[in-house]
Amino acid sequence: MRHVAAAVASVALTSCGGSPPRQDPGPKVSAVPLTRVPVEDPGPDDGVQVTSAKGHMDPAAVEAGLAPHRAALTSCYTQKVGKRRWLGGHVLLRWEVAADGEVTRVLLADSDLGAWPVEKCVLDIARAATFGKPIGGAAELTLPLEFSAKGQPAVWDVEQSAKAVGGQLAKLDACAKGKVAMPEEIAITVYVGSHGRAQSVGFASPSEALDDAWAACAEKAALAWHLPDPRGQVTKLAVRYRPR
Repeated sequence: MRHVAAAVASVALTSCGGSPPRQDPGPKVSAVPLTRVPVEDPGPDDGVQVTSAKGHMDPAAVEAGLAPHRAALTSCYTQKVGKRRWLGGHVLLRWEVAADGEVTRVLLADSDLGAWPVEKCVLDIARAATFGKPIGGAAELTLPLEFSAKGQPAVWDVEQSAKAVGGQLAKLDACAKGKVAMPEEIAITVYVGSHGRAQSVGFASPSEALDDAWAACAEKAALAWHLPDPRGQVTKLAVRYRPR
């Protein structure tokens, strides 16, 4: 397993168990790539996991599929973070690959980054990746990405977050009208700034691909929410939304 630490202007490789080189304390992105995890292995792993009830991917093929996109994945964050140095978190991408090698679904399976422009950029790049035919049948693989901020926002717990958003979640219902295969549940992460204004919002769902038009509509609606004033410190909250 190899660990990749990608800073604004460089990418450094270290072997498993090694220590990454010192990085500039500013925002950085790290992607933990490729390792083969057998289907029968129940243990956790912090790299790309290639698993399926039927087949698996050759690790070299997965690395070849990801390699052309690594710099672009890093740029999604470094080019869009701007002055929002408090913006950071993890993103989990998941590909479903058919037996003939076609990527049938790409999901933003998990994210607490809270920045849809960055998440959408990462998702678009992931949609362009190809990996060739799996070995032995359809397969699935995941890639965790870490986006490290300079400084950390305060975080509201589940109860505080739910109370802060309250009934405003219902304002997202209009965005779901007419959308096909909406996820049963969507994770929403929001940063709250002075006077209770939403500064940034992001989404994720492990069950269905997010509709781009829905996300654009929901981002606009969530940025208009009226939230409690965190009094001088950017604060992060997370809520769950079930489309109607």
